[in-house]
Amino acid sequence: MTERIDIRLPDERFHRHTLIPWWDQKRLASATALVLGVGALGNEIVKNLCLLGIGKIRIVDLDFVENSNLTRSPLFRERHEGMSKAMAAAEGARELYPQVKVIAHQLDIVHDLGWGHVLDSDLVLAGLDGREARLSANRACIRTGKLFFDGAIEGIAGVARVFDGRSGPCYECTMGERDWELMRHRRSCNMLSRDEMATGHTPTVTTISSVIAALEVQQALKHLHGLDPQAGVGLSVNGIGFDAWQVKYSRNEECYAHEPAEVIHRMPWSSVSTPASEVLAEASNRLGKPAYLELRHDIMTERSCSACGFVDHPLRPLAKLGQGAALCQNCKAQARWESANRVEPESALASRTLAELGIPPYDVVRCRAGLATFDAVLNLDRTADWV
Repeated sequence: MTERIDIRLPDERFHRHTLIPWWDQKRLASATALVLGVGALGNEIVKNLCLLGIGKIRIVDLDFVENSNLTRSPLFRERHEGMSKAMAAAEGARELYPQVKVIAHQLDIVHDLGWGHVLDSDLVLAGLDGREARLSANRACIRTGKLFFDGAIEGIAGVARVFDGRSGPCYECTMGERDWELMRHRRSCNMLSRDEMATGHTPTVTTISSVIAALEVQQALKHLHGLDPQAGVGLSVNGIGFDAWQVKYSRNEECYAHEPAEVIHRMPWSSVSTPASEVLAEASNRLGKPAYLELRHDIMTERSCSACGFVDHPLRPLAKLGQGAALCQNCKAQARWESANRVEPESALASRTLAELGIPPYDVVRCRAGLATFDAVLNLDRTADWV
């Protein structure tokens, strides 16, 4: 029997990649990818990033692994049931590619993801299943000057698309009246809990998640190499008819999302300890006139009860409040409540810390004075090592 001779080279793992004339494996190794959502689609995205040799992957998801996830999620195993999806995906990524550096965050992408993580990423890829999360990711990418690689699946059909809202159409531009109607309904029901709003899971299978994730990551791969990722274009795949077609999106000039930051200043501010007044003072000084702080979400500022006279100040985003939030917390009668989406210099809210106003660690905050804006990224407030 002939003895096998080991002729492997140190970089053989990615040798086939480097045979492509324009390929730069070092560029991939130095890149950081942010993956939003690691359900069926996000699992395939992370898997592909690992196989390509992306150096760092930050994974964000709020949910936990269920047994039904195992049929569509190559990174999950039976031992992961009940575990955070983000943590389980990170563990699976390291098993697939031990050299990858991963950080997992179990948090709400809409309310608790600091946009500094988007700012510090080379790629932002979404495996999301809701309009609100996509809207938030889309706006974060525009604010920080990043492309948004998005995908959506249902049954055995799906679409992969790329948005650059700085100069072209963004995800928000694609939303029709029906989409906004559903969003308005969701926001009008902001006193309902997450469980009560759930209408069921999207039916899908692993085949379409594999296809759409591959297309999504391939466009991101081209972007890393300086090739045209075809922003403003989507590819729809119909598994039933075994066909695909290209969709070109149009920019809506009235879309409110198109406000990229010219400069994002890195400031020594802490979400948990810096009061809004300090941010407002710096912004007003830089802009030369009084500025107000924009809040990403409406927050309930006061709740008062005419029945018993009880008054409190929840200071929480409306969308995060449960069904009982509209009731007096003392006598449970229907309460009157007020909300705010900005903080003025003379407001009582100015004395509150940024965290008390619903601003997460490492967020990108915006102050505005007329048409002029001042954008700044906060400190992380806590450290997390890449492992």
